[in-house]
Amino acid sequence: MGRVSGRTLSEAAYERLRSDIIAGRLPPEAKLRIEELRDIYDTGASPLREALNRLAGEGFVTAAGQRGFNVAPLSLAELDDITRLRILLECEAASDAIRQGDDAWEGNLVAAWHHLHKLDGRDAAALREWEVRNQAFHEALIAACESTLLLRVRRTLYEQHKRYRLISILEHDAQRDVDAEHRAIFEAALARDVAAARRAIEVHVQRTADATRAAFARYATAAGEA
Repeated sequence: MGRVSGRTLSEAAYERLRSDIIAGRLPPEAKLRIEELRDIYDTGASPLREALNRLAGEGFVTAAGQRGFNVAPLSLAELDDITRLRILLECEAASDAIRQGDDAWEGNLVAAWHHLHKLDGRDAAALREWEVRNQAFHEALIAACESTLLLRVRRTLYEQHKRYRLISILEHDAQRDVDAEHRAIFEAALARDVAAARRAIEVHVQRTADATRAAFARYATAAGEA
């Protein structure tokens, strides 16, 4: 069996660390000690340092000089900033995809919408699956965008936003119809109506941010009272 390259080990450590940060398994502001991470992720110090430096560049981790690394904190100010930028990038990527998308793009979008729309249930398992399908729908929407840089930056913002949204994933807002918001985006995209799609995306992302902001405020209050 051939040796696993340092690059492969670093990439694997990066993916696992990022996933654990986004899911909250590594909580905000947690100290990331290399010696502890070596045991948790069963990998060496060098791949872990490479992964942590990469995550610091993407805003998931903060570097504290000689003191090492911490999981980046969460704040309402950052949530608002991420939301504003995500709306801009999501609208641009979707606009390009709608203009450039071929029949294959359209077919994949229809399939992603169908898988998301048909999912029901409010238990934790169903909501986790909904989150997977929700991400698949948003990625199918923008898949025909021709700017790889735009897609890469947008993906980082989406993942950063997910750190906040997962705080509220088990909460149900009876006043909000997320399915209708997705339908508006889907129908505008199929109609190749760029202006309508941009409006629907902005409404959807802003409403998501508003709900997340409320949930995050409750979470922060509860944490402060604990």
